[in-house]
Amino acid sequence: MSRLNYHHLYYFWRVAVIGNLTQAAKTLHVSQSALSAQIRQLEDALDVTLFDRVGRTLVLTETGRRVLVYAQDIFSKGQELESLLRRGQEPALQTLRIGVLSTMSRNFVEAFVSPLMDNPNVRFTLNATHFDNLLNGLGKHQFDLVLSNISATSGTGAGIDGEHLWQSQLLARQPVSIVGPAHLKPDTRFPTGYTDKSWILPGRNSDIRTAFEGFCALVQFEPRVQAETDDMAMLRLLARDSGSLAVLPAVVVRDEIQNGVLVEYMPIPNLYEHFYAITVKRQFVPAIVGELLSRPLQQVLQ
Repeated sequence: MSRLNYHHLYYFWRVAVIGNLTQAAKTLHVSQSALSAQIRQLEDALDVTLFDRVGRTLVLTETGRRVLVYAQDIFSKGQELESLLRRGQEPALQTLRIGVLSTMSRNFVEAFVSPLMDNPNVRFTLNATHFDNLLNGLGKHQFDLVLSNISATSGTGAGIDGEHLWQSQLLARQPVSIVGPAHLKPDTRFPTGYTDKSWILPGRNSDIRTAFEGFCALVQFEPRVQAETDDMAMLRLLARDSGSLAVLPAVVVRDEIQNGVLVEYMPIPNLYEHFYAITVKRQFVPAIVGELLSRPLQQVLQ
């Protein structure tokens, strides 16, 4: 017979999601000592440690984070089952929580969520923050998926037995180009005609910036940098309003190019920005997430 007590697992799940034992006890209408005791019983039954107790604070262990993934699946499916049995149908309204890297192109995010705008049965939230916060949010099931131009690679979120909690799916990649005002576009081959131009570049920690500087070194060109920023939304505004040349994916300034405010001078050889959807490895994936991830998004961005 299984040693897993689902009542104890439910209490663990609520504490892990809420993040505070005292608050979880109030929500569950049990005493803090009783709640703590039932979590200890779950740990003893499974012979694992789910939380590290640091003073009065409970911090999920790697095993606890892994268990949380399954607990979320178990109880979210239980809620769907209850709805199905009571009303004879799947929940009428699905909620999708999407985390977004704060420096990403808003045009890309808009293209990704566009099918949701026409779906009356889906409500979604977009929360922009830093990469570490996004992964932490995924681990705590605050997000169903994360959109990022950084892949969750080795060293981020390793679970038990060295298995990683995250999986990154490449959604699309976009060439990175030099863009600027139409009247400043040289008629000559780069870098001839570019030496007198000022430039708006991604920040020095950006992969795009590093690759662009490598390209410039190959052709012995040094750009006159006017400004730099890690924020794609700000890079877009500066490219639009400064009169300088900018290095960024054309999708970021798609509207400005269509309106003739900016033109694409040239794509930079072998330089791309990659867009990823990051999810937690799990047994169950919400249907709406699967539909979004299966779309040919590359075509949408053309």
